Amino acid sequence: MESAEERKQLLLTWLKTECGLSSLTLYPMIGDASFRRYFRVWTPSASFIAMDAPPPRENCRPFIAIANALRAQGLNTPVVFEANLEQGFLLLTDFGDLAYLSVLEDHNADLLYTRALNALATLQGCREVPGYSIPSFTREFMWQEWEWHKEWFLNKWLGLTLLGEEELDECYAHLVEMALSQPQVFMHRDYHAANLMALPHDVGILDFQDAFIGPVTYDVVSLLRDCYIDWPQAQVIQWVEYYFKELQKQGVLSQVDSGEFLYWFDMMGVQRHLKALLTFARKHVRDHQSHYLRYVPRTLNYLQQVSANYPELTLLHRHLTETVQPVVEQLSVCAP
Repeated sequence: MESAEERKQLLLTWLKTECGLSSLTLYPMIGDASFRRYFRVWTPSASFIAMDAPPPRENCRPFIAIANALRAQGLNTPVVFEANLEQGFLLLTDFGDLAYLSVLEDHNADLLYTRALNALATLQGCREVPGYSIPSFTREFMWQEWEWHKEWFLNKWLGLTLLGEEELDECYAHLVEMALSQPQVFMHRDYHAANLMALPHDVGILDFQDAFIGPVTYDVVSLLRDCYIDWPQAQVIQWVEYYFKELQKQGVLSQVDSGEFLYWFDMMGVQRHLKALLTFARKHVRDHQSHYLRYVPRTLNYLQQVSANYPELTLLHRHLTETVQPVVEQLSVCAP
């Protein structure tokens, strides 16, 4: 496999020869928790985003198919101007630098989140993606994420050998069943402030290539209990209620009341945040990207707060507070 510099040179050649951008400047951009890299492409007449998604680790085909399907729903996803699937290069719309994560403040949060929730309601209404079969967020996949959590977060990073594993498995089994009991919809799978762009009158949506068909609350809990930014609980509940009413208008939740929806929301958040902890630990241990550890305290706090409220999660709460939290603190990631 080529080095990062070799791939950059291949990308430059592709942009100049196949894309016709003879006069250009490349600027590296902050990437995500994948093997993809992004560059801003400046030309005398316009700017673009170039995606470098090296095969076989990454596959551009789902990105292209899903971008087109979501845009057909009226959503703002990047236009794919040029593609080289063999090399893993795409030339995309430049949505600018105003990611939600960089612009959210108390004074604009309600407006920006309302836009994001409205877009999410539309996104979850996507029923098919021409040319691509969307995988399902299955029971087996959720159990695999739990095994990865034990491996990467508990064992390889924290150095813990799990005691009372069967009891914790029972807690996790409840989370899985709650996820499967929900309406199954189009699921972005990473719908949060780092992947949403603040456009003048709308929201730009990025990083959707790993979409699943899955639980209706997965994306809304990703957004409102974001590992990268948090909000007061009362405000979060207001936004959840707003989204619940929007889904009711669409007929998605005709047999569900707001209390049950909030319960699903909480259970789904626990499953997702356990998964997030494994991701942050794996990026640190395997990929030597330790900056993800800064998000562990907030994620762990979400887990502790929610698990404290439900008797069915008592054993998980005790595990998090008595076993996990002290070791995390010893590793000095819980700085204020």
